[in-house]
Amino acid sequence: MGNDGGSIPDRRDLVRTKQKAEQADKANQLRAMWFFCALSKRPLQEPIVSCPLGKLYNKDALLEFLLDRTSFGDGEEICGHIRSLKDVKTLKLTPNPAKTPASANASESAPTHAPFVCPLNFKEMNGSQPFVYLATCGCVFSQAGLKAVTGTPPSKSPPAETPGEVGKEKGKDSEKEQTKDLDLCPQCGAKYDRTSDVLMLNPPPEVEEQMRAAMVARRAAEPAKGKGKKRKAAAVENAAVEPPSKKKASSPMPTTNPSIAAASRAVAESLAKEEAKRKAAMSDAVKSLYGPKDGQKKKETFMTMGTFTRYA
Repeated sequence: MGNDGGSIPDRRDLVRTKQKAEQADKANQLRAMWFFCALSKRPLQEPIVSCPLGKLYNKDALLEFLLDRTSFGDGEEICGHIRSLKDVKTLKLTPNPAKTPASANASESAPTHAPFVCPLNFKEMNGSQPFVYLATCGCVFSQAGLKAVTGTPPSKSPPAETPGEVGKEKGKDSEKEQTKDLDLCPQCGAKYDRTSDVLMLNPPPEVEEQMRAAMVARRAAEPAKGKGKKRKAAAVENAAVEPPSKKKASSPMPTTNPSIAAASRAVAESLAKEEAKRKAAMSDAVKSLYGPKDGQKKKETFMTMGTFTRYA
């Protein structure tokens, strides 16, 4: 190549340079987050649930993971923070009227329209704009549509307080909770707090870290698990109904009446005396029947052992 008058080689043809690192396609990443289950990588199909970090899952895939946490290779990395179905919320999604049923020739991996839209402004849930859901009822809206209906949410950072005012504020917490204004869901009318009950779906990394910290703090504030309410109530009822006489007491050791013991000793002594008198009055002829004549006990064999014979 070259030196033949036909071509002039360039530096890039002769020197191998380091290739640039491959970058993931952002469009494919958005499509994977909003159109497919984060756990099973299958297309999203109702019922769909979301965790406190805003990820989307098919409920059947999540159930399979909770029953066998090794059923998916990267399950612990994706949803290891989910302990049970109580940690997720079933979403109430609005189907997209512009989405047509998938035909046999159409490819499900590259859908043209998002399957769900915001019920307020009918924006498609495809990742082009942020979507949120309400933790109390599970209704899903676009962030812009919810802001337009409810107004701008108040600042989440509370004003600075002096140490002396902390005690006073704690005493007023119950009154504030009662007088706190709660917003109503535009779709179902359920009450929610816009500062804590509005969670973003598929948030950016920095927002996801904040949601994870809030989840950890919320779980740390949960009371320790004890007996169930039904078991506690049954134990209290049993304790109240059971009379004090049924309580276990140390059983005393059995005692013997001293008069009965004295009578039994007297009877045993009288029987022993009568037996001695009978043996003393026994003649030599009778005694010879029960023992050898020469006074030495003969060795018994298995034929005469335990038997009485006159001629032994």
